This record gives sequence, C-alpha cells and structure tokens, in this order.
Amino acid sequence: MNSCSNNILVVVESIDIDDSSGTKGRIALIHSLVNAGYKLTVLHFTQKEIQLEGIDCYAINERKYNIIYLLSRVQRLLNRWFSIDISKYVDTLFGFSFGFFNDAKSLEKAIGKYDPVKYDMVWTLSKGNSYRSHKAVLELPQWHDKWYAYVHDPFPQQLYPRPYNYVPYGYKKQRYFFREIAIKAKRLVFPSLKLKEWMQSYYEVINGKSLIVPHQLLQDEVHKMDLPIYFKKEKFNILFAGNLLDLRDPKPIVEAYRLFLNAYPDSKENSTLIFLGGPSKYDTYLLNQQKSMPSLYVSDGYVPFAQVYRMQQETSVNLILEAKSEISPFLPGKFPHCVAANKPIVYIGPYYSECKRLLGKEYPYVFDFEDSQMIATAFSELYEKWKFNPDHLILNRPDLIEYLISPYLKKTLTNDNVC
Repeated sequence: MNSCSNNILVVVESIDIDDSSGTKGRIALIHSLVNAGYKLTVLHFTQKEIQLEGIDCYAINERKYNIIYLLSRVQRLLNRWFSIDISKYVDTLFGFSFGFFNDAKSLEKAIGKYDPVKYDMVWTLSKGNSYRSHKAVLELPQWHDKWYAYVHDPFPQQLYPRPYNYVPYGYKKQRYFFREIAIKAKRLVFPSLKLKEWMQSYYEVINGKSLIVPHQLLQDEVHKMDLPIYFKKEKFNILFAGNLLDLRDPKPIVEAYRLFLNAYPDSKENSTLIFLGGPSKYDTYLLNQQKSMPSLYVSDGYVPFAQVYRMQQETSVNLILEAKSEISPFLPGKFPHCVAANKPIVYIGPYYSECKRLLGKEYPYVFDFEDSQMIATAFSELYEKWKFNPDHLILNRPDLIEYLISPYLKKTLTNDNVC
C-alpha cells in the first residue's frame, strides 16, 4: 500500500462501547487508525447517535417499508406473539435471517453515497457472529480493490474448534458467503496469527492476502473513573473480567485460590479473588464457594466497561481464562487491556493458543486447566512479591506494548506484508 494513503471509510455495526466485548475491540482499532495518522469516516449501525472524539461518525438508519423489512417483522412477531420460530427454516433456505439482509441492504445503500475514488481503503468491522457490514461491501464491487475485511472469529460458527460444537442452520450458504468475501476482498485482516492459520485451513484462498492486526491498546484516562466499593486497592487483588460463557470453567481458578488461602492464612484478610461479568451457568457454583471464602467476590451482573478497565489497571494480577480445548485461535479482547495494566497475567488455556504464542515460551504464568496446584503456587509467589513491594508486581513487556499500538499498526499497513 502506498505510504501516503490516509483516507479510510469504516463500516462498523456498533460503536456503543458497552454493548459487547467485540465493539470495545472495534472502537480501539478505530482510535488506533486515527492515532496512526489516517483520516476516518465512520458509518455505523448502532441505531442511535454516537460520536467518537475527533472522528466523523454517521449513524445509518434501518431501511423500512420494503418487503425484506416486512418479512423480518413478521418473523419477529410470530415468535413474540405466538411462540412460532421460523428462523431455522429461513436460515436454512437463505443462510441468514431477513433482518440480516435488510440491515446489510441499509448499510449498502449508505455506502453507495460515498465515492470510492476519495478513499484509499474501506474497512468492514463486525461483532459476534454478525457480518452485516461485510455483506454490504460484498455487493459493491467498486470497493473491492480497497476492501479490508476484518475477521474477528471463525466463521461460520461450525468452524469453531472443539469443544464448541454448534452447527448453525444454513451453514453451507454461510461458508459460501465467507468464501466470496475471501475472494473479493483485497485483504483479510485477523487479530490473531492462529486465527488466520485456522481459517486458512478451511479457505485456502486466504493464503497470501491476509494481515495480522491484533486488538489494540486503549488510550484512555482510566483514573477519572471511581473504583467500586468492593475493590480495595490496598489488597492483593486477583481479577477475572469478562463473561465465563458455558465453556470457560472457573473451577481451576477457585480451587487454586482456596489452596493459596490455606497456604497463607493472612491472605484471607489481605486478598480478594474477583469475577466480573454477566450471568453464567457457574453462578450457583461461585455463590456456594463464597459461603466458605468471603474473599471471593462475584459481580451481580454486568459492570460498565470504564469501571472494569480501571480495575484491570489497579489490580495486582489479571486472569485470562479460555475454553478447555486443544487449541484457541482467538486473541481475547481483554488481552491488550491486561498488557496495558502492566500487571502480571495468569493465563489458563490450551497448549496451542494465540495468548501463549504472544506471551512466549519463557513466560512463567501459563497453565493448563488441570494445573490448580501450579496456579496456587503462582498466586503464592506473586503474593510474596506483593507483600515485599506492590510496585514490583509488573508485567514488564514493552515488546507486547509495541505490538499492540498504532505505530506497529501503521507499519503493518504501510509495508502490507501479507501472509
């Protein structure tokens, strides 16, 4: 890519930072592109007016009074009023819901008002299992030679590694849809090298046209956010921030913390294990554990991101927990937050993972799911360091900081070294 290129049209589904972890990552990427010197025009489908400081942001309205819109409303009302769910038939027949097609058409219509000649790139950013922005640009061939399609997770969900075993209705059409994206886009952008390799094993066409752009560090003034009353800065705090989901089992962490408390009786008053996130199937287990471990704290539902981020910066130890599997191609959205905190990261996850690759073979706090005793030993070691001097409890990984900030992003796009 020519180094003087600087105008980017960004098409993103949401810029509401509190609606999902995916949106947090997309907003960080948008800010990082601006910090790298690019001029952005952001079209978003948040369905409310939101502005990002210093960036031209335009909310795209949903198209109404057309047949696809009416069909999407009929589908929704049948389910709401009569408990008749026709989604599996619609998805099997078309690959996606009527709402997906109408939303994508709304975005396509909005993008069509912009002149590709005036932009050097168009980036499509989505969240979760939704690729509406990608569908919109797929239908606009005049943008394809400038199209950077960001792919945050395996798609379709059928391609998630085990133990994920969900097969969506219409997966064959969804695979064809993604293959068309891979063929038509100038670049496929992945946050993880492992994800790129994983997806390339299913879509060979990806080879030689992808870029690795990791989740970006947030440039935020977190000190302005007050800490909640349950977070005591003077204590040795071990923090897990994020949804547990069905396959992120917290039991190895809780068992390790119990072993740690037994080994260091004074830690019962001087430490806290904190879980922040929405409801999960582990709530009953965690609440039962609280009865015998008062220093275990479990949030009562969702905690606003700004407050979570402040706690990540102020904690003694950050936890990253992934699903029990042989491989994790994902780069968790919390990874750059934990790196920015400059506090030790305790990682529990598969042997083959992007987190493990980035932390490196020599990093001491990487564990398997069965390693409760070793995790407890790590807590003990970190606690000893904390007691001697809390300021010595640091991650100290300038290489990761450099990898996750805008100058490296600028270098990646300028050199355009595809893989």
